[in-house]
Amino acid sequence: MRMVDLIHKKRSGEVLSEQEITYIVSGYTRGDIPDYQMSALLMAIFFNGMTSEEISALTLAMAGSGEMIDLSEIAGIKVDKHSTGGVGDKISLIVGPIVASLGIPVAKMSGRGLGHTGGTVDKLESIPGFQIELTKEAFIHAVNTNKIAIVGQSGNLAPADKKMYALRDVTATVDSIPLIASSIMSKKIASGADAIVLDVKIGSGAFMKTVDDARALARTMVDIGTQLKRNTIAMITDMEQPLGREIGNANEIRESIEVLRGTGDKELTEVAISVAAYMSLLGKVFESFEEAQVAVRDIVLNGKALETFKRFIASQGGDPNVVDQPELLPTAAYQFEVLAEKDGFINQINAEQIGIAAMLLGAGRAKKEDQIDYAVGLTLNRKIGDEVQIGESICTIHANQQDVKAVESMIQGAYRIENSKPAPIQLIYDVIV
Repeated sequence: MRMVDLIHKKRSGEVLSEQEITYIVSGYTRGDIPDYQMSALLMAIFFNGMTSEEISALTLAMAGSGEMIDLSEIAGIKVDKHSTGGVGDKISLIVGPIVASLGIPVAKMSGRGLGHTGGTVDKLESIPGFQIELTKEAFIHAVNTNKIAIVGQSGNLAPADKKMYALRDVTATVDSIPLIASSIMSKKIASGADAIVLDVKIGSGAFMKTVDDARALARTMVDIGTQLKRNTIAMITDMEQPLGREIGNANEIRESIEVLRGTGDKELTEVAISVAAYMSLLGKVFESFEEAQVAVRDIVLNGKALETFKRFIASQGGDPNVVDQPELLPTAAYQFEVLAEKDGFINQINAEQIGIAAMLLGAGRAKKEDQIDYAVGLTLNRKIGDEVQIGESICTIHANQQDVKAVESMIQGAYRIENSKPAPIQLIYDVIV
């Protein structure tokens, strides 16, 4: 087999076999196939696409390029959840304890934040003492004991994907649905989950900007799951504005606690309840989505989810007292109010700009090696549809520096205030099964 022949085959619009795809992925991971040949193949895929069989073969080959996590020692159906990323997206922190309270094991590997999107691992590390790295034995013990553990992704999880993504990033081949879908699903397959709920975000703060693109990606990932015998559901949810009202690591832990207490932001709560209901449906605890939704609400209202969250924090070395005393979480030294410049209704909040503003404060990373400040962030005091008067606070900046002019002007630019009230935002656009 020669790589040049396989590039020619794909360039001509032909279908690559499973054997050929495995040869390409393993050869590239080992370093036998050079970047220039892989770049040519990626561009051929970008223009000619892939069949569902090719995409599944690519996913499996990338998953098999590194460690395949074996979760067979954990009893029950292991349901994982993945979000394509957004601003203020703390859904994993909320649904994990809810689903675990229903008896479904949550054995989750999460990533760190980069750019305008946050990462679950960084948020958890803002809890004093919380350990994101556990041995495999400790991880399995934690899930079997508390039904939940969340750890950082292993460095050897789908290394082929890591290498290919770095190449796609510099060859203008990132936004190809077969390549995005196989990249996401390879890590989920390698993580050992039995079933997967995918939260595909659309809007200004998301990778996918239109419902049609999001639907195509969701359909492709669900098809991969079906082909590889993993029950998979994809939800298409809004990221036109940040999710919830808090952005920043400790801030988002505080807001997650409020939702688990039943007193959180209404829109964030609705999305979290739907995600948790679909996870419990895949966990085969309920027969229908409606039944699952009722049970999820009950788990929040009766306080069981909050108790599970406390046990989860304690089992990973964190201080569970943060749940009842949020002031124990890192707190910024300064607060500044961003004021409305005119009367009207909030018509737009550019989520990407809000995410970048939080990153400039130190809540996120511009580069992988950047350090982050757990205490800093933003509180959105007005969201889309809210009425505001000139001089009222639309956003609070939590900072550890006194010069926040650049951040303030970015927030002002992210908000658009008009005379008329906008149509209500649709939170969930579609569910693909």
